[in-house]
Amino acid sequence: MAVRNLEGRVAVVTGAARGIGRATALLLAEQGARVTIGDLTLDPANDDVFADRGIRQQVCDVRNLQSLGELIDGAANEGGRLDVLVNNAGIVLVGQVDEIEEADWDRCLDTNLKAAFFGVKYAVPHMRKVGGGAIVNTASNAGILPRAHDPVYSTSKLALTGMTRSLALCHGPNKIRINAVCPGPVGDTGIMDADLATQADREAAIKQFIHASPIARAHGRMISPEEVAQSILYLVSDASQMVTGTMIAIDGGKSLGVPPV
Repeated sequence: MAVRNLEGRVAVVTGAARGIGRATALLLAEQGARVTIGDLTLDPANDDVFADRGIRQQVCDVRNLQSLGELIDGAANEGGRLDVLVNNAGIVLVGQVDEIEEADWDRCLDTNLKAAFFGVKYAVPHMRKVGGGAIVNTASNAGILPRAHDPVYSTSKLALTGMTRSLALCHGPNKIRINAVCPGPVGDTGIMDADLATQADREAAIKQFIHASPIARAHGRMISPEEVAQSILYLVSDASQMVTGTMIAIDGGKSLGVPPV
């Protein structure tokens, strides 16, 4: 019987000091996985709760391939295996074409796309050794339909969903499943906070985000990081053994089209 118990498995989650990554790390650990998280800046507020669940923390700049490789190899070597990788680290970039500099483009694409590709590269050899594994890339509803206010971010997430499908084809023979989640609007995340920081009226912007998602609007709230984590848990568990190359939209219908008035 397919179960979600992850006892004995080793997992790495990037961008996990807060938001979706943090919720995912906690949930995987609750399910029995031995979890290592990486983030550019660790949050001391997590120390006690992570320690209680045996979650190992490591500073990691996913744009730096040496740092990323050390995170993944270190977790695999310490745990004796690697079963799960969640490429969750990401940043937002709001701005039109004439406002974007090359450094902005590089920072966004390196964080949101290059790091996920090389995360897969570093994880696959370890997963082959144990006869398979599961990788989840955190994309966005911008990875399903592009958005007008953040074309570079949309480009990075559209490319990420395409890459997910391609790599899923590549590594199916290795019993390595590669999927993506496409969340939004999700509250209490670094990306949402960064996006809201660019808005002149924060409360009005929050209402606008909620209004654009039919189910979020019906509930009167944003999606929670914990709800996204539940979908990630499904994708890395035995319950989804025949699921690969799939994008799960956790967006309350936002990516379906123009919502009802």
